[in-house]
Amino acid sequence: MKDKKAKIFSAIALLALALLVVGATYAYFQNQYGSASNTDIKVTTYTTDVLTFETGDAINISADQETFAQGKGNRTGSTFARATLQANNKTNTATANYYMYLNIENNTFTYTNTGTPELILQVVDKTSGNQVTSITGLDYVTVTDGKNTSISGFDITTKKGLIALFSNKVISASPKTIEEYTVTITLVNHNFDQNNNTGKNLSGKLIIQKDEYKVSLADYVISQYTGKQGENNIYYHDSNLENGAGDNSYRYAGANPNNYVCFGSDEATCPHENLYRIIGLIDGKIKLISADVATTDMLGTDGGYYNTTSGAGWNSSHYKESGDFTKIGLYKWNSTSTNTWSTSLFNKINLNTNYLNNIGTTWSNLIEDTTWKVSGHTTDIVTPKAMFTAEITNATKTYGSENGTSKIGLMYVSDYGFAAAPSAWTTPFYKYNSSAIKSVNWMYMGLDEWTITPNSLNSSSMFTFNSSGNLAYASVGNGYVVRPVLYLKASIAYAGGSGTKDSPITLEV
Repeated sequence: MKDKKAKIFSAIALLALALLVVGATYAYFQNQYGSASNTDIKVTTYTTDVLTFETGDAINISADQETFAQGKGNRTGSTFARATLQANNKTNTATANYYMYLNIENNTFTYTNTGTPELILQVVDKTSGNQVTSITGLDYVTVTDGKNTSISGFDITTKKGLIALFSNKVISASPKTIEEYTVTITLVNHNFDQNNNTGKNLSGKLIIQKDEYKVSLADYVISQYTGKQGENNIYYHDSNLENGAGDNSYRYAGANPNNYVCFGSDEATCPHENLYRIIGLIDGKIKLISADVATTDMLGTDGGYYNTTSGAGWNSSHYKESGDFTKIGLYKWNSTSTNTWSTSLFNKINLNTNYLNNIGTTWSNLIEDTTWKVSGHTTDIVTPKAMFTAEITNATKTYGSENGTSKIGLMYVSDYGFAAAPSAWTTPFYKYNSSAIKSVNWMYMGLDEWTITPNSLNSSSMFTFNSSGNLAYASVGNGYVVRPVLYLKASIAYAGGSGTKDSPITLEV
């Protein structure tokens, strides 16, 4: 009987335990998976404003006898630029800014009828159909072509370089806006003789981006060339320039062009020793020469150092600049008595070690490694073009980075020759001491000065320009003044300045 009661109580206890467990488990699951209204977590992700850009193909226009003959009609090229702004999905509104440029990379067209525009730029808003009528630096004109059709737009007949079409333009979206512009360049076929533009061409492309475009120094120099030889003292040495280099370089020539650059210093007033001048845009890079001759502070008193100008008793009567004669250094081109640039201590120590250390890493990193042409020529009875052909075009000896540090060199003889006004370019170098030539050559310094060009007939002789301004020979062991020469990297941007001595061009560093 007792055993039976014990079994009944055990069964009741087990049942109670089971109910307790089931109840507890049910409560647990209720806690974990209760009403969705109490436990759902809501996450909302918002997008950001997105500004994108797109451009069409480059514009290329050329004139030839077949397609641009009288009565054939105008030649045109068109492209587009598009800005798209998509607002975020929280406010569904956005505002942004952008810049749009036309970069005319090449333009050889000229005015064939004085003052009459021949290349017309049109910028049209695709949405409204309205034509832009105001662009800083350009004249909005209307011309009539040979078929009596009027064309309105901006005169870019001789323009090169970067043209700002829109600067910091505002674009707003609610939630999406597309702004698109069609850009057309027309070569107008007039009813007058345009044969002088036969064979000429233009190439350009659009640039559209969020940030302001930093104009390279190279583009700045190109923009100063108006298309007319000699304006702004710049000459474009293409195959059409009589007695020129023919290398498609842009070179400064004349008495005192605005080609000063502050290099090696970011002071508000450029120190005298940091003033340089642009020889030209050559092989796509800006070539600089020190505006004054080098001091011992710049190049040191080791390597090829010989003396100072005052220590050697030099006369300053012809000297054009204002340097301290107690600090202006005289250097041997090569103390080993040979005109081989690779063995020159002056090259290796004074120019490509001391000079680079003196200006510091920040500035030396802006200088391009260069392959210098060091074959030379046989005579000073030669014009600039003939010298250029011998020392540059037909060079058989070079010195580049594979031979050692090659960032700094000296001027070529032809650099000096082409720095004079074109009236001098048919004169042989030994006659460059003429006052009529010296007065129109900004590179004339008035001191005996080394070039990098050897006399190829004499292994111990170099070409120099003497204090009178003419080309001469000298033994490599002589001590003469020097002006360091360098090429800037093509990417270096123009920051400001007009190029005068008091307002030199500054660089983005």
